[in-house]
Amino acid sequence: MKLKELHLNSPYLSLPSLCYDRVKPTPLLGAYLIHANSDVAKMLQIDKEELDTEHFTAFVNGALAVEGSDPFAMCYAGHQFGYFVERLGDGRAINIGSVATPQGFLHLQLKGAGQTKYSRDGDGRAVLRSSIREYLMSEAMHGLGIATTRALALVGSEHSVYRGEWEKGAIVLRVSPSWVRFGTFEYFAHHKKYKELEALVEYAITESYPHLVGKSNAYLLFFAEVVSKTAMLMAQWQAVGFSHGVMNTDNMSIHGLTIDYGPYAFLDEYDFRYICNHTDTHGRYSFGSQPAIGEWNLRALMKALSPMASEASMQDALMAYGKLYTEHYLYLMGKKLGLDKLEPNDIELIRHLLGMMQGLRTDYTLFFRTLSRYDGDRKALLGVGLYHQPMHDWLDVYDERLKKNETTTEQRHAKMLKVNPKFVLKNYMLQEAIDAAKTKDFSLVNQLFKIAQNPYDEHFEYERWAGATPDAFKNKKLSCSS
Repeated sequence: MKLKELHLNSPYLSLPSLCYDRVKPTPLLGAYLIHANSDVAKMLQIDKEELDTEHFTAFVNGALAVEGSDPFAMCYAGHQFGYFVERLGDGRAINIGSVATPQGFLHLQLKGAGQTKYSRDGDGRAVLRSSIREYLMSEAMHGLGIATTRALALVGSEHSVYRGEWEKGAIVLRVSPSWVRFGTFEYFAHHKKYKELEALVEYAITESYPHLVGKSNAYLLFFAEVVSKTAMLMAQWQAVGFSHGVMNTDNMSIHGLTIDYGPYAFLDEYDFRYICNHTDTHGRYSFGSQPAIGEWNLRALMKALSPMASEASMQDALMAYGKLYTEHYLYLMGKKLGLDKLEPNDIELIRHLLGMMQGLRTDYTLFFRTLSRYDGDRKALLGVGLYHQPMHDWLDVYDERLKKNETTTEQRHAKMLKVNPKFVLKNYMLQEAIDAAKTKDFSLVNQLFKIAQNPYDEHFEYERWAGATPDAFKNKKLSCSS
């Protein structure tokens, strides 16, 4: 359809008024389109040809309101680095409406479109570097098969924004089946607004878990589903080597999505203790801590939901988290290792592997992609690590384990190449694209977007991105404004 034919709804505005605040976007000066995602446009049933028009750029910039749009910012609280903040909310995000699709509502949100009631001392803006990072990484996670928000488009501008130095502002039009967070429930529970809390739970069930509508124990089942989805998401992050960096409860999706891309990173060298956020001085959100933090955040959600459901029953549901996480993580790692099926001793094989990789500081993605073509010749794998003996020791065990496979070596290779990406968007790659974009050269944004959509493909023309991270760029820490 044409953009002028697009009709938006705002189901969230059916909630009590304390849940949101109506606000209009403030367009950027001199906005221009950097990139548009035709796949997301197709989901929204917007014609591909519309993406090249001036009115589409105006739409993403918040300067063009389509029929039915009633913009608002959402109110929520959250535990930030373990400390409760009683009111946060969309400080630089404005919801412009929802599109009804065959798969359900998809909610459109402008990130960087100006101040809201919840901006506190902020300007409500996003800068070019952080916007490029979110736009590309949300698509990269989707390409990897990991639940995530996505983005329809990215616009740059001539608008100056101050972040320690003057930078250019940008807006990402984000798309998600839900923007409800753990912290949304915490806000109303903390303020004892139980009417609003109940309305929010009913809304979230209808939006994300419609199969639970009308069930007598729907609230308990709702929490159990969030536990399950969160456990699976954490397992996916750990298996692919993704570090979120700021797992506050206001950054945790009730829908089980990866949301709010800030100081994230894919692992360069494997390091269980890796911290990607320089604000995280105590390592609360280190790579290896993510599964435990997922459970901690679920406990905070459980407390918020306790006026609605039995806390003892929810505790039983939460007790399943560790088992669900472990089972899914081992399943994913078994696939990455090319094992036909998991056996009880495989957990030791995986522990041995991760210990070896930690000791050798092996590039995580490169190791598994190289292993995906392993046929007994160890030369390529030995080149991934600095010392050979630990690799030989693990491969001796791995060779014995592969003897139990029923599939052929060629079949194993084919399966492994489909689960071990050749490319992940590491921070040095993104920084190179950002540096070029500052001169209005968006060729690397285009390249990385293509890689992001198909990370398992060979992309021989982009071979330079497939190797280990150069030493000068390894394990960089980033800020929350990244």
